[in-house]
Amino acid sequence: MSENVAKLENILGYKFQNLALLERAVTHRSWAYENIPDGDEEKIREQQNESLEFVGDSVLGLAIAEQLYLRNPKSSEGDLTLMKHHLVSTQTLAKLAQEFNLGDFIRVGRGEEKTGGRRKQALLADALEAIIGAIFFDSGYISARAFVNRVFVEELKNATPKTSIDYKTLLQETLQAEKLAAPVYRVVKTEGPPHDRTFFVEAVWHNGKVHGQGNSIKAAEMMAANEALKMLEIAKTSKQ
Repeated sequence: MSENVAKLENILGYKFQNLALLERAVTHRSWAYENIPDGDEEKIREQQNESLEFVGDSVLGLAIAEQLYLRNPKSSEGDLTLMKHHLVSTQTLAKLAQEFNLGDFIRVGRGEEKTGGRRKQALLADALEAIIGAIFFDSGYISARAFVNRVFVEELKNATPKTSIDYKTLLQETLQAEKLAAPVYRVVKTEGPPHDRTFFVEAVWHNGKVHGQGNSIKAAEMMAANEALKMLEIAKTSKQ
């Protein structure tokens, strides 16, 4: 693995002080379960990348939020939120991971390998977040932020509310795939003066209900749809 890790270092453009962090960042839980003797859960957790991914997700979110604020000082909170969600989405992360050929370096178990795990968007996105977390632990937030800014430079340059993910369409397609009716959106209340109003929207579907808010009805609906997608993903994961 050390040769592959050194090669990945060059591709990433970051030199690790502790290569073990990078090795862990590209280790999927399926590999850890197959290669840790006696199924030692504690050792498995220490070898796989999920904890690093958890930290990397937060570091990424902060770095992207900072850049969006600096690049779009006149944008509303709703527009900044839409752009941020697009930039840190699984789709965007997986696309960037593919540009690094990150799938070639991820350690996966035999079963995951057979089902094309190296090409799965979620697995690629998780590994990139884990790498960001690894850089954070290796040399701090400034280095991790510099890496994020470099990797996301084109995405940040092209980010606008209009080019961000249409969560309403994505939610509708997700429900349709489950043969369920499209969600219904309803404004439940508004707050603030006419020139600075906040809208609160409720999204209801077959067996779920969530809320979103924004500086326009559209932005509030988008946020509600995004929360619904998160809820559906959590429900899907819990059934696996």
